[in-house]
Amino acid sequence: MSNDQERVPADLDSAALASLFDRELQKAFDSLGCFNLAIFGKTGSGKSTLLNAIFSQAIATTGIGEPVTKGLNYYRHPNGYLGVYDSEGFETGTSGDAILAGLDRIITESHSGLVDQRIHSAWYLIRWSDRRLEKAQQAFISTISALGLPVMIVLSQVPVVQRNGELEVHPDAIAFAGYIESLQLPTFGDGKVFLTNALSDSFSDTVVYGLQELLDATYEVVPGAARNALTAAQGVDSRRKKDAAIAVIKQATVVASGIGAVPIPVADAALLVPNQVAMMARITAIYGLPRSKVRALSIASSAILTGGATYAGRYVVTQLLRLVPGGFIAGSVISSAVAATLTQAIGSAWVKVCEHSVTLSAADQESFFRGTEVTKAFHKYLRSEN
Repeated sequence: MSNDQERVPADLDSAALASLFDRELQKAFDSLGCFNLAIFGKTGSGKSTLLNAIFSQAIATTGIGEPVTKGLNYYRHPNGYLGVYDSEGFETGTSGDAILAGLDRIITESHSGLVDQRIHSAWYLIRWSDRRLEKAQQAFISTISALGLPVMIVLSQVPVVQRNGELEVHPDAIAFAGYIESLQLPTFGDGKVFLTNALSDSFSDTVVYGLQELLDATYEVVPGAARNALTAAQGVDSRRKKDAAIAVIKQATVVASGIGAVPIPVADAALLVPNQVAMMARITAIYGLPRSKVRALSIASSAILTGGATYAGRYVVTQLLRLVPGGFIAGSVISSAVAATLTQAIGSAWVKVCEHSVTLSAADQESFFRGTEVTKAFHKYLRSEN
């Protein structure tokens, strides 16, 4: 058990456990840090649409916005792990000069500060149908790159259709991207252009395209201290969230194994709970579940991990002992192996709860966590682990 992990009595009640989960969840969100993205492009280039598609949320609508310089606003998502510098779309002439001056100031001031206060990546969007990149735009891109920002050129709203199982990208978009790349602008990938389409359209048969590639490239330039925040914020790559959650579970099982190194009675299974609560809280943060729902999440977790001696002590242990050599004969105590297996199963089941919840609408998600559905879902997923 880590030094900062709280010890709890064996008769921990649901209210105390909910409070513990509340504190651990706040710590988990705080430990993510913040990923900051700057996004530029002419009006109508599809910046908001792309942001919403990558991060599965309307940043400007849900975020707390403040002007940081003329033509540039900063939005910080309420969960705290995502910040977006969004320009108004006029990046040439006097307005562009003001934005560049503001960026220079922001970068200079944040350089010696915390990593989560810096701008980690910049996207410059060009609408494919414009079919031209003006000299002023080229100069703007070169200048923001010279400021030290890793810039990615993104061709937006590209028509991509699927025919006979194959994706077909509009040839004019491919040609336009080739022209931009021939300019060899000082951006990520030696001027590489990322072709994207953020919205599907059944009327025109266009499909979502290029988001994963853009996200992968963004991960390449983001410092390690901001990657956890990006993983929590993005809604495109579920595999990255799952991998991060698995790493948390592995850490928790090692701690649990240590707790069980001196076998403890089943009745004292609550000794494992602080570690399990911290694990569940960290997984919750990885999946970017609403920080505004902390209390609802706390209540849900307490319903899962309490009940008599503890849910873990009464239900999970009896279900999992059959997986451990000796079975119920050795079931009067929780050994190192049982403690680890128990914690791993709880973590895996909670991952499935989080995976399901992020597919729900905001209203359904709130109902899911405030009612008994989350507990029922956890029980179902836990049984599938046995």
